[in-house]
Amino acid sequence: MEKNLPPDVTPTSSQGFRDDSKDIPSSFQDIESNTKLQTSEQVQIPAKTIVGLIIGGVVFIALVVLAVYFLMTHAEQTQQIRDIFIILMALETILVGFVLVILVIQLSRLINLLQHEVKPILESTNETVSTLRGTTMFISEHITEPIIQLNGYLAAMQRLAEMFNLTRGKKK
Repeated sequence: MEKNLPPDVTPTSSQGFRDDSKDIPSSFQDIESNTKLQTSEQVQIPAKTIVGLIIGGVVFIALVVLAVYFLMTHAEQTQQIRDIFIILMALETILVGFVLVILVIQLSRLINLLQHEVKPILESTNETVSTLRGTTMFISEHITEPIIQLNGYLAAMQRLAEMFNLTRGKKK
């Protein structure tokens, strides 16, 4: 009996069924339902996809078998195809070498940029920070601390005056 229940309905003793979804805000229900949909979609692969993969695999194997048969039976064309592939591989190697030269040039330009433009900016920033640190310490030692001490003395004098009832204000 409990196997056919929705996930948010739980049975109670003799009152029938209790719906726990009333206690959960709707946004949590939406999140829960979206999560359930995502996990079920990730697990199940559609039948069309499986059939397509099988057909693609069979076609690929058939093409490989036909290519091997053709290469075995026609020696002159096989040599010509081999020569064409050798030429294409040589052209590709030249292209890769050219791209690597461009990469090295760009890398050297980046290193130059870091050494001659970014490094001085960082040094200037460090100098500014150390100047700011020194200014902050100077202000703290020569302005802030004396003001705090003065406020402490004034508070002590005010408290002393209150103790001897020398203040001219209203009493609380």
